[in-house]
Amino acid sequence: MISSWPNVRFDYTGATVLVTGGTSGIGAGIAAAYRSAGAEVHVTGTRASVGEYDTDLSGYRYMQLDVEDAVSIDSVAASLPRLDVLVNNAGLALPSIGLDEYRPEIFERAISMHLTGAYRMAHRCIDKIAVSRLPGGGSIVGIASMASYFGIEVVPGYGAAKTGLVGLTRALAVHWARRNVRVNAVAAGLTESRMTAATIANPAWTAPTLARTPAGRHGLPLDIAGAVLFLTSAAASWITGQTLPVDGGYTIAG
Repeated sequence: MISSWPNVRFDYTGATVLVTGGTSGIGAGIAAAYRSAGAEVHVTGTRASVGEYDTDLSGYRYMQLDVEDAVSIDSVAASLPRLDVLVNNAGLALPSIGLDEYRPEIFERAISMHLTGAYRMAHRCIDKIAVSRLPGGGSIVGIASMASYFGIEVVPGYGAAKTGLVGLTRALAVHWARRNVRVNAVAAGLTESRMTAATIANPAWTAPTLARTPAGRHGLPLDIAGAVLFLTSAAASWITGQTLPVDGGYTIAG
């Protein structure tokens, strides 16, 4: 095992983990942290094969996934022989690719991608996660957002979906507790990734965000990964239904 943190060691040897959207950004950071901790890690992306990515994905099992498509979700879930941890991370804020979420059809895509898709993947994987022998039980973690708490004008669909993910986390935690499966979420602050690159490069966004952030910096994928690995560990075995903001203090600043 290789630790990503100087004074913390996670051991996921023998565990099977699925990180949707694990080819870049926050998902890639989470996938790398689980792999460094000894897990067998499956990642999904939108491209047909690993050869279409610039990054080295040879340490993972790669599967193509369209998180807006039920058949694609079902296919990925069915292909897994076993599963201990599901990290529902796939998706993007559609304005980052030039789409207007105030258009009803684009709004619906955002809901399908970040809320319906996350639920469908969890629903399709639950029977495998429920028989996990991972200490603390099997886990599902959703990646929420500051848009789960605040009205961010440019992303009405993304924000509505990420807010819904918090409610879904609570409901599934109650429903699946009897199956020894814990369900939590991490609400990521503004974190460096391909999706947020243009936002971070724009002083009109970054200056006020940093001014409100007590930690004084943007997040890194490793910051989110640490919270996710903790929440799926035995150390968090009495934590379920919670959404943990990982944001440098942005949500608590006055």
